[in-house]
Amino acid sequence: MTELVMRESRYISDQQFKQIREWLYQRSGIHLNATKKSLVTGRLYKRLTELDLADFDAYLKVLRNPQQTQEAELALNLLTTNETYFFREPKHFDFLQQLIEQGEVGKRARIWSAAASTGEEAFSIALSLARQFGLHEPWQVIGTDINTRVLQHARSSIYPLMDSHKIASGLLKAFCLKGVGKDEGWFRLRPELRQHVQFQQHNLMQPLQTSQKFDVIFLRNVLIYFELEDKKRIVLNMLEALKPGGYLLVGHSESIHGYDPRLLQQRPACYRYQP
Repeated sequence: MTELVMRESRYISDQQFKQIREWLYQRSGIHLNATKKSLVTGRLYKRLTELDLADFDAYLKVLRNPQQTQEAELALNLLTTNETYFFREPKHFDFLQQLIEQGEVGKRARIWSAAASTGEEAFSIALSLARQFGLHEPWQVIGTDINTRVLQHARSSIYPLMDSHKIASGLLKAFCLKGVGKDEGWFRLRPELRQHVQFQQHNLMQPLQTSQKFDVIFLRNVLIYFELEDKKRIVLNMLEALKPGGYLLVGHSESIHGYDPRLLQQRPACYRYQP
């Protein structure tokens, strides 16, 4: 591209931004508000340059082409990457420990990390269960996300060593492997622990296809990206996968109070399902 065309292609009009927002909503149910215009420009502009496209109108044509599924998936990945880290919002893990001590979560527990991103939440849950039950019991953690790129990262279970500071030293020693040589500065979850954790792609706007219901579902820091009616739909999808008496946890900045009369709040951001 010429320098002039490159400068022009960096600009996204209000109409183009609206169309990208609509495309993302149709694909995922995620609602981008008007403040995300610069984020969209920054994350998608490099795709214009790599595809040698003149502007965002040309890129929208690619996204709408039913034969361009790979590019659509890539764009979806770029627009749905969220922050996460090990043992985020520790009060939820204190609550999980309480459920374990009360016998409500046992050695056959099934727990769903419904917005797993790069896997730190799912592995934090797994570390909590491993600490209590060891690695020879049949407990399971399922992690899902719509973003295939972050799921690939989660399946690798490799993280920078600096990200381990929230993990208790005893858990690090028992269930993690520290990289050496060319892998210095990284750590990985032990394979025996990884066998208890599975990751799969899933759109929260759809019910999860599962034959076994969950004891606890972590649905944290994701509902903020959806409109009210879609939030209620997602919560209903969660309840379809939750055991009677099971627990649904949302982010501490989120509230689902009044979404469904079968959900009874136990403490902030922690709800029990009583059908």
